Amino acid sequence: MRDPISSLRTAIDCLPARTREAMLEGIRAHPIVVGAYTDSRGGICPMLAAHRHGGRTSFVSFARAWDQFARTRTIRRATERELRTLENLLVASLAQEAQTDLAAAIAEHRAAVARRGVPEVLARRLKPGRLRLGQREPDDRVPPLRRSNPSPPTVS
Repeated sequence: MRDPISSLRTAIDCLPARTREAMLEGIRAHPIVVGAYTDSRGGICPMLAAHRHGGRTSFVSFARAWDQFARTRTIRRATERELRTLENLLVASLAQEAQTDLAAAIAEHRAAVARRGVPEVLARRLKPGRLRLGQREPDDRVPPLRRSNPSPPTVS
C-alpha cells in the first residue's frame, strides 16, 4: 500500500483537467470537510466543490484518497495544512499537464501514422526483389534434412 500523499497525488492526476481546475476554484471558495460529502454546517467535500464549479466528475478513488490522507473516519473540517497540501497538489498537477499534453502527443502520433499509410510501411520492411507482399520468408531456423547414407544406392 502506498503512503497517503502518493495515493492522493495519483487520484488527483487521474481527474480530468477541467475537474482539477473546478476543484481548485471550489476549495478556495467553500469550507471543505473530510470524512463525508457534506456536514451540517455548510462544509462540502472537494469533489462536491468541483462539481459546483463546473467539474462534473464522479471519482470515488479521489474521495477515498482524500479521507485516507486526512486520516479520519469522522466528519470534520479540513485543516489548513490539508487544504494547502490539496491546493499545491492540484496546482502542480495542472502545471504538469500543461508541460506534457498527452492527448496532443497521441493525436500527433495518429496523424503521422495516417500520413505514412500502412502499405508504405510494409513495403519498406520487405527486401526489394526477394518477396512479394503476402509471401512468407523461408524458415531458416530448421536445418535441411540429411541422408544417413551420403552415397546413392547402387543397383546390381
